[in-house]
Amino acid sequence: MTRISDLLAAGPTYSFEFFPPKSDRELLVLSRTLLELQPLGPSFVSVTYRGGAESRQRTQDLVTGMLHTSALAPMAHLVCVAHTRLELAEILVSLRKAGIENVLALGGDPTDDARAPRELAHAVELVELARAIGGFAIGVAAHPAGHPASPDLVSDRDHLAEKLTRADFAITQFFFELDEYLGLVADMAGRGIDKPVLPGIMPVTSMRSIPRMAEMGAAVPEWMTSALAEADAAGGSDAVRRRGVELATELCRALLAAGAPGLHFYTLNQSRATRDIYLSLGLAPDLSRAGTG
Repeated sequence: MTRISDLLAAGPTYSFEFFPPKSDRELLVLSRTLLELQPLGPSFVSVTYRGGAESRQRTQDLVTGMLHTSALAPMAHLVCVAHTRLELAEILVSLRKAGIENVLALGGDPTDDARAPRELAHAVELVELARAIGGFAIGVAAHPAGHPASPDLVSDRDHLAEKLTRADFAITQFFFELDEYLGLVADMAGRGIDKPVLPGIMPVTSMRSIPRMAEMGAAVPEWMTSALAEADAAGGSDAVRRRGVELATELCRALLAAGAPGLHFYTLNQSRATRDIYLSLGLAPDLSRAGTG
């Protein structure tokens, strides 16, 4: 097992994010995706977690399975929402006993259940709890455009700086403009924080996904919407997918040229777009012999 903090200290990392399947059909899709992406040799992979006992178990089962049955280095997500401090401590101890050394500490989205416990109000408290238990490389979330719940960008950056003083690295929400990432990193540097901030990448590969991106936390800029619409008019859905991959690849190249410590891909449990970007960047030249995704 490899700690992500050590990987980042050694050089750029390239990582993928998955969500645990809810059904047998989703499990089959994810299993195929893992088989197709493993040959890329990702530095690590992360598994999301929405809170609650069922999601907790799915996340732990998936990261433990990856650890013991594949060459993938997994990171488990953990959220404050719907857990007591004791429950979170028990989860962290359970992860360490299973051999998991990497966690992403998150506040989590509010639940509809007013009775759901939340003894830890902010992610920084979860970072402190994980640090007290020990043995983890700890990541936190960053939002280039600011967290939706933050009153303004300055306070958002202040909270991120507070988290990063205690954590080892951050991973951003996906974004589409290079300047948003550079601004975030510059704001951290201005606060004396030089911890690695991994940019999150999610290519836009269909017109119907554009409004969903805004709902997920990052609106597609008008120039990109126009470029994808032009591709759609010229060649339909296949042309949109190709153009979306091209634009994501251009952003990745610019990020690496600007000194980003790596790339973190939000896969949505699919492999094709991530594989295409990898090939375009020259990160995995042997992948033409792997599956087609």
